[in-house]
Amino acid sequence: MSLFASDKNLALELVRGTEAAVMASGRWMGRNNKNEVDRAAVEAMRFMLNSVNMNGVVVIGEGEKDEAPMLFNGEKLGTGEGPEIDIAVDPIDGTRSMALGRGGAISVVAAADRGSMFGPDKLFYMEKIVTGPDAADFIDIEAPIHVNVRRVAKARGKAVEDVTVVLLDRPRNDYIKEELVRIGARISLITDGDIAGSLMTCWMGGSADLLLGSGGSPEAVISACAIKCLGGGMQCKPYFRNQEDEDNAKARGIDKHTVFTMDDLVKSDNVFFAATGASDGALLKGVAYMGNSIHTWSLCMRSKSGTARYIEAVHSPKKLAQLGSTIVYSTADAQRQ
Repeated sequence: MSLFASDKNLALELVRGTEAAVMASGRWMGRNNKNEVDRAAVEAMRFMLNSVNMNGVVVIGEGEKDEAPMLFNGEKLGTGEGPEIDIAVDPIDGTRSMALGRGGAISVVAAADRGSMFGPDKLFYMEKIVTGPDAADFIDIEAPIHVNVRRVAKARGKAVEDVTVVLLDRPRNDYIKEELVRIGARISLITDGDIAGSLMTCWMGGSADLLLGSGGSPEAVISACAIKCLGGGMQCKPYFRNQEDEDNAKARGIDKHTVFTMDDLVKSDNVFFAATGASDGALLKGVAYMGNSIHTWSLCMRSKSGTARYIEAVHSPKKLAQLGSTIVYSTADAQRQ
């Protein structure tokens, strides 16, 4: 069953999974335990997504790249009834940031028609370029950095010195940082979580104009889903850490010259995306525990309709427990009731 068979906005169901993930993992914020942040988010998201009326298969999951448990590639999610879809998840994009008590971590889920999402498999990393709708037609991942920055500046009516470029802070991206310094562009370094960074280039009033550099391939596919909803532009190329990476890609007909467009990463034009803030960031507020309630801030989008919604929700841990959800109902919650 295709998503086109129904006019239902599945993102409004998927957001229950991202909300649950941040409510469960948020209690581990700043406790320097990345594995527990991940475990709590994965278990809560899995629990909630299995209640959604869909026949979903995980194409982008936890496990292979991060050696994390559950929500593995090929796992089935949902009730088994409803639309047949590909699912891409990142229970916490920015797990390390969350564990260290830093901002900008989010939980994300994307969905599209079955067979429409690119499966990275053993292609773990990609070089990326992302920008918003007004500059989407002017970027070229094979062009020099200074050319892309100047094209984006012109499209947005800015001086190069006013262009903000998001960059994942990794040694492999240092050459980009050096070039940006040379041409005078502004640089916004992020320690983790380039999905949120990609979104900030496309969101109205966002704090960035361009995202550059290499990051995770799963995050690239999830970002493509979000950017398709927002009308931005994105291109990627494979990034090989070693000969093994290159050989694995070659077996799939992929080499260092391969360019992935947004449609290569997600073919469907009916894409759903949901994100919830785990820790305070430029895009979304992080989960807040208010005693007898938990507050979350989320973003839901659908590409077919072009609709994007902010959702501020107030959750009752006690009532969630009565509905059978023990994941967000802690011992401390029980003692307060």
